[in-house]
Amino acid sequence: MCFHTATTFKTKKLEKHYGVKLSNEEVRAIFDKPQYHLNGFAHPNMLFIPQQKPEVIAPGVWGIVPPNKSVDQIKPYYKDAVKYGGGLNARAEKLFNHFIYKNGIYEQRCIIPVTGFFEPYEYEKKKYPFFIQNFEEQPLSLAGIYTIIDTYVTFSIITKEASPLFAKIHNLKKRQPLILNLEQSKQWLSSNLTNAQIKELLHLNYPEHLLKAYTVSKELFSPKVDSNIKSILDRVDYEVL
Repeated sequence: MCFHTATTFKTKKLEKHYGVKLSNEEVRAIFDKPQYHLNGFAHPNMLFIPQQKPEVIAPGVWGIVPPNKSVDQIKPYYKDAVKYGGGLNARAEKLFNHFIYKNGIYEQRCIIPVTGFFEPYEYEKKKYPFFIQNFEEQPLSLAGIYTIIDTYVTFSIITKEASPLFAKIHNLKKRQPLILNLEQSKQWLSSNLTNAQIKELLHLNYPEHLLKAYTVSKELFSPKVDSNIKSILDRVDYEVL
């Protein structure tokens, strides 16, 4: 699962890294502000690169909503969808037959750039959050799928069966987001992929030696604490791990 992310890179860094242009200059200052912890269940705005306009990076709302909903129905849908994970993640195994995903998987794939993301390790019924990022602290490209509702875009991060590293970290659910390198990201955004090529990308494992993972404060999961602060990314060691 992937319900918590960090996005701390400036928009110019993302534009250069992906060879794209921000869709609206008016939002640059908003997305230049570092977000050290974004809780998906708050349905934050994040930048994403859409298949239909792969030359731009644009704002979208984290939490996919069925395309037959109206703008007025988005917030009520999120409230009702909490029990289903809020639309934050889309299981790779369901992309070709789920009523929300089965059309978008061909024409509305996307890339969500993040600095990193958090996953829980569970030990004796307690959660210890890990932060995972690129070893060289470059953007991580998470594969996603999106819908368009009037002027709103809503997206979901695709998850898959865990690689050996993530099976150790996310030790109960044993899931992970689909992480792609730059070349694979361009392929994911291509409009010419066959079913077989899409499925091949869905089964890829990002090289584990290119990732850095370490534990952070358990305050990440506390609703009583503002964890969107720089220190939430600091390493915290636990004797039980």
